Amino acid sequence: MRLFSWNINGIAPFLQKPITSFFASSRPSASKTSNPTIPTPIPPASLRGFLQRNNWPAILFLQEVKIASSDEKTQDAVRRAVNVRDPGEELGVGGVRGPMYEAHFTLPNDPHNARGLRGNGKIYGVCSIIRSDLFSDYKANVRTIDWDKEGRLSVVELTSISSGKKLALFNIYAVNGTDNPYRDPSTGTVQGTRHDRKLAFHRLLMEECLELEREGWHILLAGDMNVAPSIMDGFPNLRTFPHQHVVNRADFNTRFLNGKKGVEEEVFEGVDVWRKLYGDERRYTYYSRGRQWGSSCDRVDYAIVGRSMWDEGLVTGAGILDSEAERGPSDHVPIWVDIRLGKENVKVKGDG
Repeated sequence: MRLFSWNINGIAPFLQKPITSFFASSRPSASKTSNPTIPTPIPPASLRGFLQRNNWPAILFLQEVKIASSDEKTQDAVRRAVNVRDPGEELGVGGVRGPMYEAHFTLPNDPHNARGLRGNGKIYGVCSIIRSDLFSDYKANVRTIDWDKEGRLSVVELTSISSGKKLALFNIYAVNGTDNPYRDPSTGTVQGTRHDRKLAFHRLLMEECLELEREGWHILLAGDMNVAPSIMDGFPNLRTFPHQHVVNRADFNTRFLNGKKGVEEEVFEGVDVWRKLYGDERRYTYYSRGRQWGSSCDRVDYAIVGRSMWDEGLVTGAGILDSEAERGPSDHVPIWVDIRLGKENVKVKGDG
């Protein structure tokens, strides 16, 4: 079962018609997965096209969709975008048409912290896109979390019908720490800074994971964590100024990646899947659109799984689609992780 995750930095470019290309660069792609002497073709900004190019993954997590919670029209447009088949797809390999997908949204409903630039609420937000045939092999439940009012978390709970194994998949757009004020969602009273809220977000997310583990769930977190975990994950340097970023990173690593090393409190013992599989290799997922490709980048998008899930061999692969073409209109590139949960395997052609 392949899961993709991508911070798309706004859904609008994927819904405008016609779109024949991303904002194409004349420079050749610097991707490690392509020939640097040949310009990489720019794929269309199409959600359905992305799914087709990547062999119809089981799940696609999107972050920062920037849809207002009241905007049903745009939500419906996303549902159409992942399901409308073009003529080329009708003539696919073996004459097989692509599968259908469901789209589930978690959008902001916090009037004090998620207003957007024009006060219209078009900020943050995540969308979990699930292949419809998954529901024949798994009992599925998609839910929000009550302490998240900014549209930053969606949980997809899957229970394998054949094996009974339970997996909770978290679609995450973590808080970005800044000195801007964080306000009580109900009263608007200032309760500290966005740095303070980021630390609270780490704690609350960790507690959510621990509670699910106690109930027998395997845990997978995927998305934009807004933290580059180590010195290997920032280029040319890891962000250390202001110092609060160092504090935020240490807190995240303690709660999710360091296990019980050096702490007495209960923490989530997680595994950074890509780093575990690829060692010290340097690859990145955030590429600022205001700078030359590859000149300033960080690995802030990744998947973390619980220790039991890793030890049982339920994770079988991971990757980063790090090229200008795959970045598209966003400032992040997509990532993927392969998992298995039951005796059955959701068959996907190719290796992505």
